[in-house]
Amino acid sequence: METNDEGADMSYADVNGINLYYEIHGTGRPLILLHGGLGSGEMFAPDVLAAFTAGRQVILPDLQGHGRTADVDRPFDFHEMARDIAALIDHLSLDRPDVAGFSMGGAVALRLAIIAPEKVGKVVSASAGIRRGATYPEILEQQAQVGAASVEFMKDTPMYESYQRVAPRPEDFPRLLDKIGAAMAVDYDLTDEVRGLEVPTLIMGADADMVPPSHFVEIFALLDGGLRDGGWDGSDRPKGGHALAIVPGTTHYNLVDSPLFATLSLAFLDNDAAA
Repeated sequence: METNDEGADMSYADVNGINLYYEIHGTGRPLILLHGGLGSGEMFAPDVLAAFTAGRQVILPDLQGHGRTADVDRPFDFHEMARDIAALIDHLSLDRPDVAGFSMGGAVALRLAIIAPEKVGKVVSASAGIRRGATYPEILEQQAQVGAASVEFMKDTPMYESYQRVAPRPEDFPRLLDKIGAAMAVDYDLTDEVRGLEVPTLIMGADADMVPPSHFVEIFALLDGGLRDGGWDGSDRPKGGHALAIVPGTTHYNLVDSPLFATLSLAFLDNDAAA
């Protein structure tokens, strides 16, 4: 295991058919932090990461085909990415770590709670819907344009710069766009899977996200939330310890940069009463 300039340990894990890059920052109770699409662990700004590492050991993986993790011959499937993280948990011998993810990472975190509830403590799923149809129509139209043909439009973006700097095969960027475009075109509905979810989960969204705030409320309702007054002592809050946060003044594109992302996540994760 090597150490980078920030003092974080860097390594690769051969898990679930993929050579998964990850970093370990800080010490304390483990938290796996999952980035969004077209990003990497570098997506989390230094001040946001510092807030998490102040009292936590943070494991930062680069998901399939992102950052320093080379792509493999399989589609982008969020359930399969969740299996990658489940295998990483086993590889690192972690005891029910908490998992927080943003956007694509939030989708992976939620699926991990669905397919492997015994492996995780609590989950934060930020800016991730559970039905494709909940996404605003104009956003679905934009997503339909994502593919290799849009490389030229991406060349001035931080995502392209980061990929060219750290990816094992920088020439794979068009392939990354093709795979993300194909993944976003797949219809999905996790309603049945989310209903009755055992892992205490914080559903977080921007107040101007890719889906309306009402969709996050809908997810919360599936988790027994928002159906009644919680009681003066909180005894009538959702039975599974779930919670909801709509982050004011943010969008899908900057929620992860808001100090409230870390503050709200940690308030939920560190509240043992919510377990």
